[in-house]
Amino acid sequence: MVGKTVVVSGATSGIGWESLLALAGQGAAVIGIGRSAERCQQAEARLRAAYPQVRAAYCLADLSSQAQVRRAAAEIRGLLAGGDFPPLAALVNNAGIYAERRVWTEDGVESTFAVNHLAAFLLTAELMDALRAAPGGGRVVTVSSASHYRTWMNPERAARPRLYLGLWAYKVSKLANVLFTYELNRRFPPQEVRAFAVDPGLIRTDIGVKGPRGISSWVWAQRAKKGRPPQVPAQTVVYLCAQAALQTSADFYWRDLQSKTPSRTAQRADLAAELWAVSRALCGMTGE
Repeated sequence: MVGKTVVVSGATSGIGWESLLALAGQGAAVIGIGRSAERCQQAEARLRAAYPQVRAAYCLADLSSQAQVRRAAAEIRGLLAGGDFPPLAALVNNAGIYAERRVWTEDGVESTFAVNHLAAFLLTAELMDALRAAPGGGRVVTVSSASHYRTWMNPERAARPRLYLGLWAYKVSKLANVLFTYELNRRFPPQEVRAFAVDPGLIRTDIGVKGPRGISSWVWAQRAKKGRPPQVPAQTVVYLCAQAALQTSADFYWRDLQSKTPSRTAQRADLAAELWAVSRALCGMTGE
């Protein structure tokens, strides 16, 4: 990864932090995105303590806000253009939330769908020119979940559900991650960009217990105690960013350094295309 820059969202804790740390250990320049200024500063200090020579920066952004996603992307493009960072080789869309109760963002979108899918979609679009220009082709790695299995979605309704159940909204957003990956690979040639979705398995993180607490948050906390450390899926994230031979791979869904078959729904071309169109509209984009 020497001579390459990787951007990681949700990079102050959990899978995002462990991925960023491991990528820096492989020689990559890294740019993290976090929503807390204090936690970004603490994470950068820990990173520099581990790797004093690392080229690193953190961008502050609440990814539920499309304006802040665009601002972070502009800041990243500025860092890349400034000469202190090598070309952008990979984007890791890791940031995610679980919301016990329905919350609307400033853009009028349900918050789980906004952070877990739309932020990844928009950030990727904003950095796509840089990724496509990467020597050997760029990578987009999005952290999904096995919860996308046995899940269906209506893209129009996913953004603004009439009824809300936190666990179902989370499952739908993770299905959206895989559909986004599928459609991204269909739209761009592999020599320009290749996209992968990662199934991390059950991980010990605090994603399910942030914010207002309820019964499903309690269940999530109990299950997480049995989970694996975030360093495990971080290995797969790094592998998908680093392995040159994967640029032309047809396998796009991975767990534990091995490809897996995603759900049939996640491979529906019509649904993936519809989600892409709806996502563009929600982000105020025009054209294709």
